[in-house]
Amino acid sequence: MKAEIISIGDELLIGQVVNTNASWMAVELNKSGIHVVKITAISDLGNDIKDAIANAEKNSDIILLTGGLGPTKDDITKHVLADYYNSKMVFHEPTYKQVKSIFALRKFKVTDVNKKQAEIPEACIPLTNQHGTAPGMWFEMNGKVLVSLPGVPFEMKSLLKDEVIPRLQKTFKLKHIYHKTIMTTGIGESMLAEKVEDWENNLPKNIKLAYLPQPGIVRLRLSAVGNNKTELEDEVKKHCNKLNNIIADIIFGYDDISLEEVVGKQLMLANRTLSTAESCTGGYIAHLITSISGSSSYFKGAVVSYSNSVKENQLGVNSKILEKDGAVSREVIEQMALGGKKQLNADYCLATSGIAGPDGGTKDKPVGTIWIALATPSGVQSKLFHFGEHRGRNIRKAALAALNMLRTELVRITPTKNKKNY
Repeated sequence: MKAEIISIGDELLIGQVVNTNASWMAVELNKSGIHVVKITAISDLGNDIKDAIANAEKNSDIILLTGGLGPTKDDITKHVLADYYNSKMVFHEPTYKQVKSIFALRKFKVTDVNKKQAEIPEACIPLTNQHGTAPGMWFEMNGKVLVSLPGVPFEMKSLLKDEVIPRLQKTFKLKHIYHKTIMTTGIGESMLAEKVEDWENNLPKNIKLAYLPQPGIVRLRLSAVGNNKTELEDEVKKHCNKLNNIIADIIFGYDDISLEEVVGKQLMLANRTLSTAESCTGGYIAHLITSISGSSSYFKGAVVSYSNSVKENQLGVNSKILEKDGAVSREVIEQMALGGKKQLNADYCLATSGIAGPDGGTKDKPVGTIWIALATPSGVQSKLFHFGEHRGRNIRKAALAALNMLRTELVRITPTKNKKNY
């Protein structure tokens, strides 16, 4: 079944409110086997609402509207729907009873304006709103279903889960839709596509692959459609395992898990601790690590050594090496990592030093030149990266590359403990 979500409200079009309702609804509909083919945001004008519905009916079996069901004059959705379905407005006593019940709980008086919430198009089936005064409205015509829901998120969510989806499941024979996301890092989208080309070409017709790139990470989303949920999940798992045999070194997890969460779990499993010595990333790696609950059990702290004097005084970097090779060099980054490990008494230390940009680059060391080092219980390793010219992306990419360096090392020393879970 195909569905379109139509979000009504000028506040969405002028950017005053972000349309989180539509994305949440799309997730829930997909879980139920309903394929969302379009999401539209429109103004509060009657003709715009009618045109959007008419266009949606051409391509979709199910149309979900949100917004415009309040008690004020600018909320016109139900009157537009009454006109669209050639229906008169009627007073619905059960809805009025619900309105009075809610107002009694809040110790408010029901006004004439609030009473109008119980007026609905005669052509609809009202859906009880347990958390508000505006009922949902279910319309059926020519094999199409249109459902109008409040725009208030917690009201809409309750109605969709408790009323709308169960009704849709009874009305239509729905297939199962299953999504699986493979998280990769350390390689760009085009190079990744080349590596997995044969695997991708051999996917069955009912499984589609999407590339979802972001700085430092490429998500591979498999979307499968079928009649049997268990068989569908097993088939996707089989193809994920085949992919893992091809690019195991760059897969760090599944289903949108973050790299910092993966590394945190690895450190806890290995009973090891971490510190950071950051220059160009300015503490961003430490921020990512500490964004995970429970990180205090494995993260010792950070030295943000933005100046050379801090590199010398806090991390023990040799001033002569700094003067000879510069802060952005293998020699300096390795001393930073070793110094941070020692100073903070950690098992591992990640260090970064580079030219984030947009200024500061030279012919020999252009913007995006970044050294990353990892001090371990047995020594130190380092690697040079060239990321690009955008400061924010360089910082993000450097932090993820550093975390991935640690992840790879932890997998190497404890491969069974750090096995990726499908």
